[in-house]
Amino acid sequence: MVDERVEVLFPGAEVDARVGELAREIKDRVPADVTVVGLLKGSFMFMADLIRAMDDEGMTPKVEFLQVSSYGLETTSSGRVKVIGDLPGSVGGRPVLLVDDIQDTGRTLKFTRDLLVENGADPVWTCALLDKPERRAVEIEADFVGFVIPDVFVVGYGIDYAENFRHLPFIGRLAPEGEV
Repeated sequence: MVDERVEVLFPGAEVDARVGELAREIKDRVPADVTVVGLLKGSFMFMADLIRAMDDEGMTPKVEFLQVSSYGLETTSSGRVKVIGDLPGSVGGRPVLLVDDIQDTGRTLKFTRDLLVENGADPVWTCALLDKPERRAVEIEADFVGFVIPDVFVVGYGIDYAENFRHLPFIGRLAPEGEV
């Protein structure tokens, strides 16, 4: 059952179609054997579908994950990005595609891209399922973007609010408390 506070922005079929388009765009610019580094937890559904779509395009991506956090249990970023756990060891000297669920302030994408470069990844491309350009606080733009959205809080397709709603098969807007 879907929570009444969630309004569908992108139905599952639309998300699936866009992920396939992204895989084709990536295939045209990125080596077939790229190492794909997904930022946990939010990108896990997107990344799983993306690497399958990349395979459909004849690519052979390697898979790694990195867990970072800047939200905690809040609906706004703390402005501080922290790495949880270890950096993937297999990025040195490798082409890397960094995959995130949302690019808003840009801090997480910039921080993790720079971290991968510092650890020998070469080159590093970035991919975000969602982009909120009006929230940008640092200078960075993803190389590949699924959808551009306004400054609303979204959930579903791996994206959560306080660890809820990740399971939804679509991307939806979470209405603020008392708005329903």
